[in-house]
Amino acid sequence: MTSLKSHLGHGDAVMSTQKSHREKLRISDLHAFYGESHILHGIDLTVKQGELVTLLGRNGSGRSTTLRAIMNLVGRRTGSIVINGNETLGMPSHRIAHLGLGYCPEERGIFSSLNVEENLMLPPAVRSGGMSVEELYEMFPNLYERRFSQGTRLSGGEQQMLALARILRTGANILLLDEITEGLAPVIVQRLGEVLVTLKERGLTILLVEQNFRFAAPIADRHYVMEHGHIVEEVAAHELDARTEMLNTYLGV
Repeated sequence: MTSLKSHLGHGDAVMSTQKSHREKLRISDLHAFYGESHILHGIDLTVKQGELVTLLGRNGSGRSTTLRAIMNLVGRRTGSIVINGNETLGMPSHRIAHLGLGYCPEERGIFSSLNVEENLMLPPAVRSGGMSVEELYEMFPNLYERRFSQGTRLSGGEQQMLALARILRTGANILLLDEITEGLAPVIVQRLGEVLVTLKERGLTILLVEQNFRFAAPIADRHYVMEHGHIVEEVAAHELDARTEMLNTYLGV
């Protein structure tokens, strides 16, 4: 009887482990503050392995602050942020990154005095399994052509490709991407969409802040709609047609 109980306990542990592997990010009752300003008001969301989930909403709705709060880049946060089964509310940013997170801010953070290849090689690996420089050049041929060009000489689209490629080299497998298509030419936007689909197929997990709903709709599994620091709706990909009117109301499309 003891051995049977032990066996069952082991099975429960395996099921628990499998569940945690499926769920890469869980945010519960997250509040975030900049000084006295209360920006996020009790955010709840989950992202599972291999999912691409968007945060939609108007400017000022709290979408970018949500990404920054996950990385502990806000003044203060309360609630719970579980990444790969680890509670991270008390962790510094560098330890959070080493759980496999890659954050691509809206400003991209390219080192203008370094060339493309130097930018790619600069960040340390956060885990094993990162893409090689050769793989990244295959994914982003523009970067190969510009590999000896300084950051200041890159177009906005090339800078965005470089910012994303740099994260992929580190081995990050949970990507937090903030407005990666903003201001870019349609051909670059299309290429970035293709890359995100490829990364999803490889099993990477993506939380995407995006203003361009036409870009996000075909590639996302689920959408969270934010307004005034709250999540007001969750919409699965198969529900989009039925809930277009609601989305237009919130997004001002």
